[in-house]
Parts: sequence; structure tokens; C-alpha cells
Amino acid sequence: MGNGIAHVFAQFGYHVSLVDVSEDALKKAITTIEKNLTRQVDKGVISEAQKNQALQNITPTNNLKNGVENAELVVEAATENLDLKLKIFRELDLYSNGSAILATNTSSISISKIASVTSRKENVIGMHFMNPVPLMKLVEVIRGKNTSDEVTNHVMNIAKKLDKIPVEVNDAPGFVANRVLMPMINEAICALHEGVSGVAEIDTVMKLGMSHPMGPLQLADFIGLDVCLSIMNVLHEGFGTSKYAPSPLLMEMVNAGNLGVKSRQGFYDYQNGLKELIISSRFNKPLSIK
Repeated sequence: MGNGIAHVFAQFGYHVSLVDVSEDALKKAITTIEKNLTRQVDKGVISEAQKNQALQNITPTNNLKNGVENAELVVEAATENLDLKLKIFRELDLYSNGSAILATNTSSISISKIASVTSRKENVIGMHFMNPVPLMKLVEVIRGKNTSDEVTNHVMNIAKKLDKIPVEVNDAPGFVANRVLMPMINEAICALHEGVSGVAEIDTVMKLGMSHPMGPLQLADFIGLDVCLSIMNVLHEGFGTSKYAPSPLLMEMVNAGNLGVKSRQGFYDYQNGLKELIISSRFNKPLSIK
């Protein structure tokens, strides 16, 4: 998500500091951005000159202070972990200009909670991009309890300048996108766990019957099963009702390290890459109900 967000801002003329604690992650991010820009050139979306300018607009660094001290807008895109995000926002509040807007790409965690560790609650907002960022139009713009109208309007306008469609929502567990999407994915995993049908069958029903471009189990693999579990835990804890309880199978798979595409093993087998999906052997037929 981080390299996708950097890609889009740089493509539309913004100077971007791309910050990560890992040099290897930064090198991989720049390689990914260059590859995706090249794909846009090949498709006629941008010119070679625009690609080169976008790359020149990005400065990678593993020094957070240097990366954010002159920024007007900071977009955090760390993993979906509350403690990590609170740590980062304390540092962003310390190192960035006092007037800078601090945005988070969180897909489920409370904006108000994140803002609470800063001295600028009115300048903290959610800016939830969809993946893959260069292709997906939607940006959920999430207002915390103290987010100002001025900051909200400014971020909405920035999203439009990125050729995105921003939708303003209020702070609640999962916001809109994941409050609707994740229970559907979780229910698909429950249906698999209960032996209602197999992986390919469940995904086929949703693709052909509901016109979804990707089935919920394959989508879960692409999102990352660990991320799905984190979001379901946020929903479960936030609303306190059993309907948001994560599937035992989802928890089992995350505990086993089968996280989807990122680990090359999830509901599908990705050992041969993304082009060739192989249904994992344990899911070739409906599972027995435990």
C-alpha cells in the first residue's frame, strides 16, 4: 500500500518522501513503483517522460525525521496494528511541522484513538486507499471525533487531484468498506469451514452470481489473511457482538503462517506465481464439520 500511495502522489506532481525502516523494503518499493509506471507507459496511460518525472519526485529514506519534517501531508501505511500506529503517530507529531496533516491509511482502526496520542487531533484524519492504489478510484476519508472541517475538505480536494473519488465517512470500526466487506469474507471462510462447499465453488458462486471480479477467498488471499483477522478482531472488539467473531479456520490459517499471496500459501497455492492458481490440497473437497 505504501509504495502504491507514493506512486500516485508522485505521478500527479507531488514531491514524496518514501519512509521505511528497512533499506531493502525501500529498494523493493522503488522497483515495484518503476515496474508499475512502466506498465502504465505500455498501456498509454502516461508517457515515458511522465514516468521519469514521477520517479524523480520520490526520495526514499529510512530517517523518519528527515522524511517528514518539511511535509504538508503525511500518510502512514504501516501494518494494521494499533500499538505500532500509535508509536508512529507519536513520532510524526514530534518530528513533523505543527501545521502538517497526519493521515492514516488504516482500514479499520479508530481515527480518534490514533489522534489521541498527538497534540493536533484536529489535523489527524483517515485516508484509506484501496489496493492496488494506482488503479482503484475510491478513497475513504474518515473524520475522527476532532478532525476539523478545514482538514477534511483539504484532504477531499487532494484525493480529487490524484484522480480519485473521495467518500467522507465518520469514525467507526471498519468504517464502511471493511465493515461490509470483511464479514462477507469471514462468512465465506465459515461456509468453507463448515463443509458447505469448496474453495473454487464458493468463489465461483460469488463471481458468477454476484458479479464480483474476484471471489471472497481469493480476495482474502490477496489482502492477507493476517490483515483480515486483524480487521475482524477490530470489528469484534469494537461492536462487541458475536456476528463479527473471526472464523476459527481464519485464526488457524494465520497461526499456521498461511497468509495468502504474501506467504505463497492461503486458500490457494501461489508457489507457481499469481498466474496459475492451484487449490490447496486440504480444500479440494468440503471439510468435515468439527
